Amino acid sequence: MKQTFILTCLLFVSVCISKAQTANPQATPEARQLFSRLMDLQKKGTMYGHQDDLMCGFTWWYQPGRSDTKDAVGDYPAIAGFEMGEIERKGERNLDSVSFKQMTEQVKWFHKQNGIITVSWHVTNPITSQYPGKKEPNGAGSAWDVKTISADSLNAVKSILPGGKNHDEFDQWLTTLANYFKTWKDDNGKLIPFIFRPFHEHSGRFFWWGDTRCTDEEYAELWRYTVNFLREKGLNNILFAYNTDKVNSLEQYLRGYPGDEYVDLITIDWYGSGQEFNEAVDKALNFTGEYAKEKQKIHALSECGPISSDLLQIIKKHDISFLLTWRNRPLNNLAELEKLPDFNEKVEQIITEKYSYLPNKATMQEMFNDKHYLFLKNIQEINTNKKY
Repeated sequence: MKQTFILTCLLFVSVCISKAQTANPQATPEARQLFSRLMDLQKKGTMYGHQDDLMCGFTWWYQPGRSDTKDAVGDYPAIAGFEMGEIERKGERNLDSVSFKQMTEQVKWFHKQNGIITVSWHVTNPITSQYPGKKEPNGAGSAWDVKTISADSLNAVKSILPGGKNHDEFDQWLTTLANYFKTWKDDNGKLIPFIFRPFHEHSGRFFWWGDTRCTDEEYAELWRYTVNFLREKGLNNILFAYNTDKVNSLEQYLRGYPGDEYVDLITIDWYGSGQEFNEAVDKALNFTGEYAKEKQKIHALSECGPISSDLLQIIKKHDISFLLTWRNRPLNNLAELEKLPDFNEKVEQIITEKYSYLPNKATMQEMFNDKHYLFLKNIQEINTNKKY
């Protein structure tokens, strides 16, 4: 009887462990390794991630080896974020003027340092981008161009699903994206594993795939179609991150959820500050964290800001793989500012006034000094040689 009980317990543990695997049964060994590494690192602490950290900073454009994070604390972030917006238009640069060629160079370099890569895609509006006139980031034809888009009239998501009038064009966009991702290979010619967070923040109304812009089922179908398309193109090196903007319940979070077999990470984005924000994000991380644990998925705060002492303490209460802050965009009037004798002071003043949602140097140092938070050097030797 005792032996039977022990065997039953072992079987239960084995089943639980076996559930903690990639959503894709055909995932490459490198993707499986990344997933397991993320699981292991989540037990150790929370990694710091920064969008465009290797591509630009407040006072510079593409200087290989440079990083605002490194300038602030002496180390790179553990997670480096990159943006695909406008790859579908086959241009040389993304919507933030970052070179796709240089991006590939940095992806390969960071992977070689055993850093972890995450990717977002502010994809062009498939309807309004066809209208005549000037197309511009964050304006006409962009992911944010939603004034005329709604689920029951001009539905951009429906237009690109099978049977929609823009479906063939969307297939072309996905083919362009897939072909670009295939250039991300390591020194041995193997596809570099990374996290992909497409159609993010869908609980908000500010993107053409967002709330009220399409139905929940249309969103889920779009997600499934995209994942299947990329897998069929041989991109089994990708971990997919399901993502919403701020939500107040698990029910709201799961609206549009495509299914466990299409999701590797349970993530949420939340910007804000103050007591109300603290309570709300704490609650959200609780129910998303419990769901991630139940489904054996990675859990992350995939965009947030500003980083505060309060938020750092809240995050420590939850099992969170990583947090990511947004990009340090080069200042528009940088050339003029550089001529001023008080250049550094002026830059700090502008950053404080215009970019209050980004962490300042003091907060970055506080996070760096806290052993719970992990930067590149903290993760480089963890599971890098482990086979899965």
